[in-house]
Amino acid sequence: MMLKTLTTAAGLVTALALSAGIASVAQAEMPDQINFGIISTESSSALEKSFSPFLEDMEKSLGVKVKPFFASDYAGVIEGMRFGKVDVAWFGNKSAIEAVDRAGGEVFAQTIKDDGSKGYYSLLIVNKDSKINSLDDVLTCDKTLTFGNGDPNSTSGFAIPGYYVWALNDKTPEDCFARVTNSNHEGNAMAVATGKVDVATNNTESIYARLAKSNPEAAANIKEIWRSPMIPSDPMVWRKELAGDAKQKIYYFFMQYGRFGDADKVKREREVLASMSDGWGPFLASSDAQLLDVRQIEAFKAKIKAQNAGDEAGVKAAEEKLKDLQAYAKIVGAAGY
Repeated sequence: MMLKTLTTAAGLVTALALSAGIASVAQAEMPDQINFGIISTESSSALEKSFSPFLEDMEKSLGVKVKPFFASDYAGVIEGMRFGKVDVAWFGNKSAIEAVDRAGGEVFAQTIKDDGSKGYYSLLIVNKDSKINSLDDVLTCDKTLTFGNGDPNSTSGFAIPGYYVWALNDKTPEDCFARVTNSNHEGNAMAVATGKVDVATNNTESIYARLAKSNPEAAANIKEIWRSPMIPSDPMVWRKELAGDAKQKIYYFFMQYGRFGDADKVKREREVLASMSDGWGPFLASSDAQLLDVRQIEAFKAKIKAQNAGDEAGVKAAEEKLKDLQAYAKIVGAAGY
């Protein structure tokens, strides 16, 4: 009996030692600092102001420094993740594809609006006094107008209008406008409001949530002339190379934020989320499957481009990619991301 007791005690000591060792390794897996990438939808100062309370809460929860990472364009945040300078980032769907394909990223969460809606819309906008009132007016393509396109890695500013406005109508912005520029949502909105460009891309979040609050006079000078089908709300992406323990802690922080705890905690966190970007609610679980819709749009655009160029191999490759994407969409689409 004594031998059995000693053996049991020894086993318990061993188990405790192993547990302590595992806990120590898990703790070591957490980096000293998490760099959080924020895409340039508006000025860095405005983004830093709206994200700071959330990042401070994230820092307290993870027990390590959480530092915001800004770049002048979306590509800068993608490259930051590619070279290990960004660990977690807020992207649009198009830029998330680049982060997943080129920068070792992986979607793990999805933003939603504070009213619970799970999507937003790409827009074409003009000045309120413009005689342009519809997409048909834009597609006259007489090259007398100027156009403010979005960041090439923007979903609503570039990819979605690139498909629905241009590819489906067998046109390009260069076919239609005397001058084409590129800017972020804020820059394009202000250019339209002040008459510096005639037509520009944008989205419902930027115009009706952010600009309407930050600069109501400018927002009042803008007229919407085209709206896309709904776009899935933005994804959150982490580096695949992050240690498992770090991912678990980050994932738990996102999923519990604004949901778990007493009423005062939940209320404060909901207020923090509502002040971020265009006004967010608690995050939803997600995966790379969220990107399927935009991937299919990109593949279709590649097919049209190849057809126009007489590139039979390119057409075949695009068709094969579309087929694979559609097959996968049937698997995951009904159940969500």
